[in-house]
Amino acid sequence: MTEIKKKKRVDGQMTGLAGEFFVAGELLKRNFQTSITFGNAKSIDIFAHSEESGQTYAVQVKSLRTKNYFPIRRSAIGENIVYVFVILNKPDKEVDYFIVLGSTLSSATGDLAKYLDDPKFPGINWRSLEPYRNNWQVFV
Repeated sequence: MTEIKKKKRVDGQMTGLAGEFFVAGELLKRNFQTSITFGNAKSIDIFAHSEESGQTYAVQVKSLRTKNYFPIRRSAIGENIVYVFVILNKPDKEVDYFIVLGSTLSSATGDLAKYLDDPKFPGINWRSLEPYRNNWQVFV
């Protein structure tokens, strides 16, 4: 009898932390002071501060290992939060970043909003985020 091996499930916490570290690294490259909250602030993953502008940003990171569907519901979106959707990809491939203002997400229509209000599994398909790819200029 042949034994079927189950594919090992990836730890979601590791995926989330990896995404947060990648985003923090990108913000540091752009001269932002960053602080990862490590779950101490329920809806904020990173605080990013610009010495140049004096502006501080609250950042929520949503991470996936492969191109898929980001679980998020419209009612949980904060207007004053910057959302960074991260697709980690395989180790030899670049990370994909999609940066969207909370105000844009909360009032979204069309493809971006297609599943945000789904009662069973609310979220956003990664393809709907394509216009926001590498949208780092949100952080001024």
